[in-house]
Amino acid sequence: MTVQEAVREHLRAAIRDCYQIDLPELGVEVPPRTELGDLAFPVAFELGKRLKLSTGQKHNPRDIATRLAQSLQEISGVERVEIAGAGYLNVFLDRAEYLATAMKHATPSPQFEGKVIVEHTSVNPNKAMHIGHLRNAVLGDTTVRLLRAAGETVEVQNYIDNTGVQVADVVVGFKYLEKKMLDEITSIDDRFDYYCWDLYARVGAFYEEDPFNLELRTRTLHEIEQGTGETYEMSDYVSTRILKCHLATMQRLDIEYDVLPRESDVLHLDIWQRAFALLKERGAIEYATEGRLKGCWVMRAEDQRDADGDTEHEADKVIVRSNGIVTYTGKDIAFHLWKLGQLGVDFYYKPFYVYPDDRVVWVTTSNPDENDEAHAPFGNGAAYFNVIDIGQSYPQHYVKLGVMAADRDDRVARSAHLAYEKVVLSASAAEELGQRVSEEDRKRGSVAMSGRKGLGVKVDDLIDQLQLGALREVTARHSDMDDAQQRETARRIAIAALRYFLLKYTRTSIISFDFKEALALKGETGPYIQYSVTRVNSIFRKLLAAGVQPDAVMSASGGAVKKERLRELLTGEVGDDLWSLIYLATRLPDTVRGAVSSLEPAILAKWTFQLAQKFSLFYDNDRYHILSETDPDRRALLITITAIVRQQLLAALEILGIEAPERM
Repeated sequence: MTVQEAVREHLRAAIRDCYQIDLPELGVEVPPRTELGDLAFPVAFELGKRLKLSTGQKHNPRDIATRLAQSLQEISGVERVEIAGAGYLNVFLDRAEYLATAMKHATPSPQFEGKVIVEHTSVNPNKAMHIGHLRNAVLGDTTVRLLRAAGETVEVQNYIDNTGVQVADVVVGFKYLEKKMLDEITSIDDRFDYYCWDLYARVGAFYEEDPFNLELRTRTLHEIEQGTGETYEMSDYVSTRILKCHLATMQRLDIEYDVLPRESDVLHLDIWQRAFALLKERGAIEYATEGRLKGCWVMRAEDQRDADGDTEHEADKVIVRSNGIVTYTGKDIAFHLWKLGQLGVDFYYKPFYVYPDDRVVWVTTSNPDENDEAHAPFGNGAAYFNVIDIGQSYPQHYVKLGVMAADRDDRVARSAHLAYEKVVLSASAAEELGQRVSEEDRKRGSVAMSGRKGLGVKVDDLIDQLQLGALREVTARHSDMDDAQQRETARRIAIAALRYFLLKYTRTSIISFDFKEALALKGETGPYIQYSVTRVNSIFRKLLAAGVQPDAVMSASGGAVKKERLRELLTGEVGDDLWSLIYLATRLPDTVRGAVSSLEPAILAKWTFQLAQKFSLFYDNDRYHILSETDPDRRALLITITAIVRQQLLAALEILGIEAPERM
């Protein structure tokens, strides 16, 4: 337990003892200036309101804070507590005591009682991935990394909609536009996901030319859902081959999965039927006998306005259409009940893809003869988080309502939809990638994408373009590197630029991607943070070259520098400056918890940039020149601070999915 956690727990206990009130969520702030303390608790104001409600008497928040402050003085690691303003509790930590434990690793305590399932990416396997899909994958992967850093056990799922209209449209293209049979499709040697990208756009135009062509989509969908026959085999081949392309693309960004549940298996096994029976049994759905939804099974209305069918989201609550076809919402409800282990049935599994470290990705199957018992147990989670674009918020709302109606467990309440906004391209980025930019787009400054019209940026093209830009910079700066080193450095910089750009904005912000901004070594970018790590590394290289062993002089944590001397060094204007860097760097665990509790990776991205920025000021300040420092105690302190920063930056970058090159 960190000293910050100890203070919070002690304060909760004091509130229970003094006022018989339990506050599980105790608000805490970090004051903007060191002279205001290290932790600030506004709890006295909340307690004042609660006490007035319960007793009818007014309680002065400052008096409440004064009473609580006495108990906090007893905590080891707390130097003093002050009352500020109308009732803030400002806690000042013992800086020397704090630094002595700053390099020690605390094992985080998981908050969920079991495995957390994170579903992300979930791209229709009908064409190459584009940058909009990439935001989903990066947000999902970083959420997985955050949860694991917080001590949680996580299962990563990538749901594969291999029976939907998008796959059907590509099959329509092969069968009716190109007149290809399955053997001709399998012989295509080009980038198959790129080939299908163009074909999918042609099918969109095919439907626009003659709306009656949409009948071919309906026919193809029915043939696919049957699970047998030539059309089904075509769709299975297309979705399987493109899925492998997607996994290879994601591997370039170090994004991996545990299991790939397929929609076809939700339908062909007993999963949907069991969920359907459970929904009817619990009264969660009803059969419409009149009105526009006559003949459909629909979600029970939340209010009369919904019951009258007078909302724009009427279709989102339809579970089974009048023609017997199960909707996305219905299949999603069934799938999520399986995630929580509520249906008493499981998929069969077979190996699908092997990563370079020999870790296997499993895929579901309906065929018991294909089942491989070597897989880990999947599903049966304590909670689930789904990364799905904000446009699907209403369908996801009805999915959760359906799951809650069928499963009255706290696990559903803990689960959430991680909504995110779309990604557009800056006009300059679109032109750099060969897109045609209209005058209207140029005035707006951004270009929207449409997969159905073939307008968009493929993820592999984007990564390639970023790597080329980074390689030009690396080659110019480091001609002494061999070709392999230059390319690997450029790869790491490109991935950092891309991932950080997609993470630094809050999930519900629309992103306009720009190459120049993402690759910049100055400003809030991934490469800027990487550069901070290379500067730390250069300090340690120079120390070793000067005959100084950093590990031998990092004595603050080992106790060779007396605490009285540390307190002296961490006092005054210079001491406050050094302390602010130490304190910021060691708040990574709290930052991770904050990002997890709000399901917002941008919190960690912003903190990492702030630490890199603050270290750069430290690095550029002549007062903190380690190599020329003659005071052994002060030099030990400066080296220790630098080591803490490196440790925390590397840990944060790993959670963000970014590798730091040795040189930039």
